[in-house]
Amino acid sequence: MDQGGHASRVVVFDGRGVQLASAVRAVGAHQPQPGWVEQDADEIEQSLRLALADMAEQLGADCRRIRAAGLATQRSNIVCWDRQTGAVLSPAISWQDRRAQGWMQQFAAQRARIRDITGLLPSAHYGVSKIHWCLEQLAEVQAVRKRGRLACGPLASFLLFRLLKAHPFVVDSVNASRTLLWDWRQRHWSAELLQLFGMTDDYLPQGVANRYRFGELDMAGVPIPLTVCTGDQSAALFAGGKPEADIAYVNIGTGAFVQCLTASSASEAENPAQANLLRSVVWDDAGHSLQVLEATVNGAGSALLTVANELGISARDTQSQYAHWLAAAKNIPLYLNGVSGLGSPFWLPQFASRFVGPHANTAMPPEKMVAVLESIVFLLSLNLQEMARAGVPLQGIKISGGLSVLDGLCQRLADISQLPVERASQTEATAKGLAYLLARPGQVWGSRGEACRFVPQNNRSLDVRYRHWHSALLAAVSADKVDAE
Repeated sequence: MDQGGHASRVVVFDGRGVQLASAVRAVGAHQPQPGWVEQDADEIEQSLRLALADMAEQLGADCRRIRAAGLATQRSNIVCWDRQTGAVLSPAISWQDRRAQGWMQQFAAQRARIRDITGLLPSAHYGVSKIHWCLEQLAEVQAVRKRGRLACGPLASFLLFRLLKAHPFVVDSVNASRTLLWDWRQRHWSAELLQLFGMTDDYLPQGVANRYRFGELDMAGVPIPLTVCTGDQSAALFAGGKPEADIAYVNIGTGAFVQCLTASSASEAENPAQANLLRSVVWDDAGHSLQVLEATVNGAGSALLTVANELGISARDTQSQYAHWLAAAKNIPLYLNGVSGLGSPFWLPQFASRFVGPHANTAMPPEKMVAVLESIVFLLSLNLQEMARAGVPLQGIKISGGLSVLDGLCQRLADISQLPVERASQTEATAKGLAYLLARPGQVWGSRGEACRFVPQNNRSLDVRYRHWHSALLAAVSADKVDAE
């Protein structure tokens, strides 16, 4: 089960990683105010139940052949609910949401300590500020807390509670680590950070490993053990099997993420260039923890949707045109992409997106949409350079996610980064990676012959646009920082 920003997917694989069946149900998102992004937690649960029902109808009696189930969710989304009744008390507040940024700013002086304990940086994108907002602003949350029945936690915890027969109140290490309250070394809630943020752990779920006996999922009357729970980007890392140390794993969905394996013993003292990247937990099992250096591009699919709305065109209708536009566009402007805030390595929660350059005012809508696509590539390339500065010996890129189906985007990423880009035929990496984590050890996984490879080429016009874009971005970031001071 892959619960994403726009849809819930249920996919069945065999033990070799071959997809056998799939079902998809859409979910909505709402932006009631600038910087706010919410989803309906009940709708998310229902979308998964409906996708499970669709799958059960496809499989029929073969449901009984399913050996195990897993769940992957958006990592930093937060939900509050009543632990006794199961009633939802808050929206599912998205990882993109920055409503509590003002509250988070007071912890800037503790940046280094927060980074050391959690691997993350003090940002409203992560769970703690969303939990704080719910505790302070929602009367129902306050009332249920007084009765001792409050549950606050990552979306994964809520879905496990609602979908499984035993209603467990637990959270896996990966999703817990995106709250800014989790000590990744000790694998439990940090007493120091709870005190810093003015919180207690009585309404937080019990932390467990990613591989755990979470409970049983009912699928058309068939009990299926759910044995793995993790985050969407963390699962995507395993889509091709065991990840490699010299590869950058790029997954492009609502946002875009770069992950590179890093040694557990590495520290910022050894390489200060890591300080503007995240150290993210991607797997925790039987005392073994695996981490990556992670970079984030907050606006990918969400940026395309935002700009399409601003231009008055249908985002759904344009999706089939992206490939043609990438190949045909001539007068391409530059887009400074601050949708949902400017992510790594700048970490600016408020950054005004804008078109710049000689064609900013004259470009046609298709050319502006290409500029947004190129901004994703440019931000990814900038973060790949940060990875190299941080000591990661990159030899190539493996790309996945919805936008990776675009050859023009993949080729641009290869050209700008001067690294070969490999795309597997199964671009929905989260579901396949989750299946790998569920499969028995030693199973043969997938086939290397399935990949499509993009070799770096000299693309002078793209290089020129990238240099101009980079200069414009640095100037805008500098101006924003001066204004903030």
